[in-house]
Amino acid sequence: MINMFDSTSRYSKIPIKSISVPDGDGRSREIRYVKRRFIPSAREMTTLTEHMVTEGDRLDVIAARYIGDPTQFWRICDANGAMRPEELTEKIGQRIKISMLKF
Repeated sequence: MINMFDSTSRYSKIPIKSISVPDGDGRSREIRYVKRRFIPSAREMTTLTEHMVTEGDRLDVIAARYIGDPTQFWRICDANGAMRPEELTEKIGQRIKISMLKF
């Protein structure tokens, strides 16, 4: 199957699966989905630096500053074990890790 995600997406290396389900007309249709993605352990990452959160910080801007691409904010989430990106910038003075992922 063709991967439906950009190569820089957090889902790009996750297998795409499909399942056939019956539709209302007695036929079946195929549904494609991405297997579940688990957040990698921070122990598997090398911390490059830390960023201290200041008022007005946004994760996409932080990602652009340190990684060079605002769409890579998810790498910072992974490095800090964050399920919700906004939790990383909610607390002024909080230090967040900027890490390098192992692929």
